Amino acid sequence: MPSPFPNVPHSIRGTLTSIEFTSHALQGNIWDDPHIRDLWIHLPHHFDPQQSYPLLIILTGFAGTGEGLFSRSLTDSSLCNAIDRLIDDNQCPPFITLFPDCMSYLGGSQFLDSPAIGNYEQYLIQEIIPAIQAQYTISNIAIMGHSSGGYGALRLAMTNPNLFSAIACHAGDLGFSSAYSADLAPAVLAIHQAGSPKKFLEEFWKKHRFSAADFSAFNILCMAAAYDPNPEHHDFPANLPFDYTNGTIDFQQFDGWKRHDPLYMIDSSEHQKNLLDLSLLYIECGRSDEYLLQFGARKLVQKLQKYSIPHRYEEFDGGHRGGRRRLPVSIPQLINACS
Repeated sequence: MPSPFPNVPHSIRGTLTSIEFTSHALQGNIWDDPHIRDLWIHLPHHFDPQQSYPLLIILTGFAGTGEGLFSRSLTDSSLCNAIDRLIDDNQCPPFITLFPDCMSYLGGSQFLDSPAIGNYEQYLIQEIIPAIQAQYTISNIAIMGHSSGGYGALRLAMTNPNLFSAIACHAGDLGFSSAYSADLAPAVLAIHQAGSPKKFLEEFWKKHRFSAADFSAFNILCMAAAYDPNPEHHDFPANLPFDYTNGTIDFQQFDGWKRHDPLYMIDSSEHQKNLLDLSLLYIECGRSDEYLLQFGARKLVQKLQKYSIPHRYEEFDGGHRGGRRRLPVSIPQLINACS
């Protein structure tokens, strides 16, 4: 039975701390987003600075923040408490957890380098990870996430050889043609009504509650900036897959996003090799995912089978929202694979 007091006792809790991190990769980004960020780190109970630990990096979904994972809801404990419980129950050895801040003016970054958002892959791979390795003794690195965070974990593993030992993609953005297409029409209308993408964004950030169309437009603007940047464009620093002045959707432009879709990236022998080198590749999705990501996940699994890439795949009864509740399912598997 759910409890109104789900947090673990202090006697087994680890320590959550933050450091102020100055990034050169994010400096001078197009939106003037801060390059000095809070970097949140969870250390296990009885942390020993002389001991070696696996490192787990957790990436949040679109419009999510690392700090949001620390919150306690009516019946759910924070993710840090879930981690404490996993360690105390001996489901996995102790490990260090990193919660990076990859928020942007567009709601996210897809954890890649884009002149229309910022150099977030460099930020993670070339700055944050080396900084953690310099401060702590790290044995192996695992990376995971939900939704856009799941996409980021999978993509980063494909593009960075010999860096990660294990990854988990929870309901990651897979199969762009179905995952994003439902947002196109609402996005056209919301941006048309605002007058331009920049005016839409200005009004968006003044609000505290968002309509479904608002959020569709916010999402599509971010994805266009991630997958099809064009900083020289006068109206918005990316090529949009529609003309918001007359409502025409450019499906050919939209189809160009697929070069960033893991369903197509997996056809590269280099990306296949990078996934083959993992100790664990974990993928899961809800059978009722509202963004049709279960279909993308199934297609990816078919390609993983085709290329003989070992993996674990799970589907559960549920949808896309509330995905953080599923993260503790894969965490011990990741850490055990790294140990």
